[in-house]
Amino acid sequence: MSRKLSLPDGPALGAQAGKLDAPSARRNLEPLLAALAGRLPEEGRALELASGTGQHVVAFARAHPGLHWTPSDVEMARLASIAAWAEEAGLPNLAGPVRLDACTEGWAARRGPVDVLVLVNLLHLISDAEMAALLDEAEQALAPGGVFALYGPFLRGGVATSAGDAAFDASLRAQDPAIGYKDAQDVADVAGALRLTVERVEMPANNLLFLLRKPAQGGV
Repeated sequence: MSRKLSLPDGPALGAQAGKLDAPSARRNLEPLLAALAGRLPEEGRALELASGTGQHVVAFARAHPGLHWTPSDVEMARLASIAAWAEEAGLPNLAGPVRLDACTEGWAARRGPVDVLVLVNLLHLISDAEMAALLDEAEQALAPGGVFALYGPFLRGGVATSAGDAAFDASLRAQDPAIGYKDAQDVADVAGALRLTVERVEMPANNLLFLLRKPAQGGV
């Protein structure tokens, strides 16, 4: 999955060479850290999908030192930015980034099993078919008892929750009719079909955090 889209607050080059800085990443970081506190396993392996600039994964690794984090992305400029943020942080539980397209088949076998998956602000930028492939691979990649934290903007009952969301969704669909906001219930339905339990957490700016959990070994 790699599309050239015009986004309202895309990442800009930071002070350090190769290091990108996204306003949206700075805005949603603290609410995400607060929502994830106490909801992730204390230890294990964590994989962030579509890590983007790398700002989030550094903060996640710092807040959850018992988890060993691996960031990933498909675009080379973003991989360079992730590496720059990780190098600056120097955290022992944060590995260098790996190149991974989360919307293609096969990555679960290469990267799993993991105890935690995290994905921030991607579903509205991909097609329904790509989302289905991503969720299927995520279920396969999760270890028993693992959790997939999935954050972003969603429709509710097919309707945007604000005029701003409606305008952004329309702008995305104008650029590519296959993409745009996904309905929250559709995500929950797909997760349920994959036998993942679903917890929804309301977030600022009308966003949602889904916590999709795989049953523990022997669970139903």
